[in-house]
Amino acid sequence: MTVHAGLAGHPPHHPGMDRRRFLLTSLAGAFAAPLAADAQQPRKVPRVGMVLSGSLADADPRVAALRQGLREHGYVDGQHIAIEPRGSDDIPNLDALATKLVQSKVDVIVTQGTPGAQAAQRATRTTPIVMATSGDPVKLGLVASLARPGGNITGQTIIGDEYIGKRMEILREIVPGVSRIAVLSNPANPGLLPQMKATEDAARTLGIALQRLEARHADELERAFQAARNERAGALLVLDDAVFSTHRTRIVSLAAASRLPTFYGLRSAEAGGLVSYGPNLLESFRSAAIYVDKILKGAKPADLPIERPTKFELVINLKTAKALGLTIPPSLLLRADQVIEYWTAAASW
Repeated sequence: MTVHAGLAGHPPHHPGMDRRRFLLTSLAGAFAAPLAADAQQPRKVPRVGMVLSGSLADADPRVAALRQGLREHGYVDGQHIAIEPRGSDDIPNLDALATKLVQSKVDVIVTQGTPGAQAAQRATRTTPIVMATSGDPVKLGLVASLARPGGNITGQTIIGDEYIGKRMEILREIVPGVSRIAVLSNPANPGLLPQMKATEDAARTLGIALQRLEARHADELERAFQAARNERAGALLVLDDAVFSTHRTRIVSLAAASRLPTFYGLRSAEAGGLVSYGPNLLESFRSAAIYVDKILKGAKPADLPIERPTKFELVINLKTAKALGLTIPPSLLLRADQVIEYWTAAASW
């Protein structure tokens, strides 16, 4: 008896079915292979380099501020993004640091101060650069304009003449009879030139004589203070330089030993300085994350307007004023954003 295929519960054999099954299986494998390969490939984590003036040992607050800002935009350092800070007390060394970051193909570079921005620009005209702080980038030739930077640089700027005059007025209120003020500047930082000019203009208006002091490194600070003492300066104004903010504890100590009322641009009053007035440096680094986020999502630095700080903080240290025998006018205390009645050298930024 002959049994035909299909009569015993088995489907009839069709040669074309094997070919179709083979083709479907092959196509499925062809699509599955790259999917499996993609699943095995780790997703690229964007890398953000930082070029900072000052040693990395003192850079933690600035790095932490940028890290916090990035976290607010969904980037967790070590998971969704990698922050790679580089720093040096010696401004000429910033060029080598910026060049190495570019060669390692970071996605964005965040800079501090004019020297950091200039070093990054010399290293690359293509890698996006975000200035956390800088002097006037138009006058310095970093960008075409604040509204449309036009190149690979954007970020934030602190233009000195906007508030330097205010500093001089406040210092005059605290030390009413002062007729000679020393000004501490870093000649290696071209971003301080507008600040120095604004200071000279304000001093001329107030009838105050200026003594220019220079320090490129921390080891030149003591000599600068000695020059101020020799010329009998009645007060000292410290310009906004990253080296000075990094070594603010040293400057505060020298000012106390010299019994010299000293005015700072950054928040050195929290570390024992007499008074400071200026934008919040850490807030500038936190805000730099806004630019980094936009760039990583496809925005071009050339199209991102450069912003200026809108809030300036006045911080007064009453303990230091008392030690110097100074009485802070009540009207000035009422205008202060923060009044410190005690401090420690380890105060945070």
